[in-house]
Amino acid sequence: MPGDVIRVILADDHAVVRAGLRAVLSPAKDISVIGEATNGREAVALAERFNPDVVIMDLTMPDMDGTAATKAILARETTTRVLVLTMHAEEEYLLPLLEAGASGYLVKSAADTELVTAVRAVAHGDPYVSSSASHVLIKGLTKKDPAQADHERYNSLTQRERDVLRLVAQGYSAPEIGEQLFISPKTVDTYKQRINEKLGISHRSEYVDFALKVGILGTTQSPTRS
Repeated sequence: MPGDVIRVILADDHAVVRAGLRAVLSPAKDISVIGEATNGREAVALAERFNPDVVIMDLTMPDMDGTAATKAILARETTTRVLVLTMHAEEEYLLPLLEAGASGYLVKSAADTELVTAVRAVAHGDPYVSSSASHVLIKGLTKKDPAQADHERYNSLTQRERDVLRLVAQGYSAPEIGEQLFISPKTVDTYKQRINEKLGISHRSEYVDFALKVGILGTTQSPTRS
């Protein structure tokens, strides 16, 4: 996160909820609410305009729900992270959102005690799942076939992140990857950081191992400009 203050956008279709979230966040001097959205489409527009550190996203909203808005924001390949805030703690909501790239999931009933901690965690690249929903995550993950889980994690990556993953696994350096993808080495490092966060890997050997598991090592694709 580039700045000392965590820049936040609130996305909820109820004004009283947004006011409550502001009240919870206001004592935290390292967090600043820079915008509010009343639906998913507005949330996407504000994220494009301000590039916040965190979007606190309600799940059920008109004119593009939270799930669609989360996918749209993360598809932009910025450093913005999404913290989902919802009434639902069921597996059918939690797992798809985390697999889509959301960095955290907080049940509204826990917002008064956990919101500040959750915002700080996801802003610094750490996943956050509220204690009231963590058992749902454990239950869902233990039911999954490991190969299926690996492919779902791979599918959560953007196309550019997949390109970087493949090239790192093939042994290319950041400058070499940048030359192939028409981006700077610094941008390559940013993509690698996001891959590390999404896949829970960091060393090249882990890139190779994961690439072998999902069957992309050795494949070739024509790079595209950003």
